Amino acid sequence: QVQLVESGGGLVQAGGSLRLSCVASERTFSNYVMGWFRQAPGKEREFVAAISWSGRTTSFPDSVKGRFTISRDNAKNTVYLQMNSLKPEDTAVYYCASTTDWGTRIADFGSWGQGTQVTVSS
Repeated sequence: QVQLVESGGGLVQAGGSLRLSCVASERTFSNYVMGWFRQAPGKEREFVAAISWSGRTTSFPDSVKGRFTISRDNAKNTVYLQMNSLKPEDTAVYYCASTTDWGTRIADFGSWGQGTQVTVSS
């Protein structure tokens, strides 16, 4: 199982930006599709972003499209989530996840990080 460690969370004002990072232990990092999910208090975990093995293909839900971008550096075993124009409703614990096949559902991903808290104040 791939070990994933997220970082970069914190407190930011509405309209601000944060960049999350996720480092994977897997040496064949480029064999994995990487995703970001989030879970707000009292809500179900939801999909935020996914990026293909080479980084050529990305996917976002409408709720973050145009504000969030996902990228990866396969040489550093790292995937990033750049979050701009943050809103209070983006407040959640953000999780990094990996899978060997393309997917955007929680069930598609087999390895998960511990999460990093993002809090957006109004």
